[in-house]
Amino acid sequence: MSNRHEVIVRSGFRGLRYVDGRFDQVLEPGRYRLPARRYPGQRLPRVDVVPVDLRERELNIKGQEILTADKVAVRVNIITHFRVVDPVAAIEKVADYGDRVYSDVQLAARRSLASMTLEAILTNRNQLSEDILRDVEGVSAGYGIEIIRADVKDLVFPGNLQDIMNRVLTAQRMAEAQMVEARTRADREALEANSKADSERVAAQARVESTRLAAEGDAAAQRIRTEAEVDALRRLAEAAEAYAQHPALLRLRELETLGALGTNAAARLYIGFDKHSDGVA
Repeated sequence: MSNRHEVIVRSGFRGLRYVDGRFDQVLEPGRYRLPARRYPGQRLPRVDVVPVDLRERELNIKGQEILTADKVAVRVNIITHFRVVDPVAAIEKVADYGDRVYSDVQLAARRSLASMTLEAILTNRNQLSEDILRDVEGVSAGYGIEIIRADVKDLVFPGNLQDIMNRVLTAQRMAEAQMVEARTRADREALEANSKADSERVAAQARVESTRLAAEGDAAAQRIRTEAEVDALRRLAEAAEAYAQHPALLRLRELETLGALGTNAAARLYIGFDKHSDGVA
């Protein structure tokens, strides 16, 4: 609040102080006293304080019909967020900075849409918003305004074109879904093929290892048999040598063998005797 002798600049605002119509200074938030007459008839300068809102503001630009590069008429709705960063420039350089932001964003949208085909707009709406923002932010800085965002909210097409585009988009989604399904099937088949190849490789390795172990087992068994046969032959050789040196041992061995055979009822013994007739052998 203010009276005839003071003015208050609220937080979030700046006050532009004018003296006799000339800009004097920027007032920060606070309370300021205005010049007052000290005696009757005293002439005082005319002091005005213009408040400028520095808070972020939203501006809706609706129903702008624009032709694309391929001559399709579309209606576009744009939401713009901006704020005053230089209150002096915003008041001194343009008559109404809100109207100026509106027209600048509108023209930037027309330029951007006119350079894009309908397909490009549909597939990359973010690019349209970025182009509008890039086009307008440098211009707005010249009159003290920062454009924070310029988002394309809606795109409206003629009725018949809307139906066509809906069918096109549906076909595109179906094609994308089929592509994803085909890719998934190919990945699954590749995984199954790799798994089968791994299984076969493991089985082949197991067969090779089994064959190797079997071969090693056979070789070890053969080696044991050979060693046993050699040991038996060695024992026979030692026994033969002992019998040759001690014939009585051989005779004893023969008697033991005859005794063992005598216990077997099925055994048949044939003993040869020398025949002597008339003293002639």
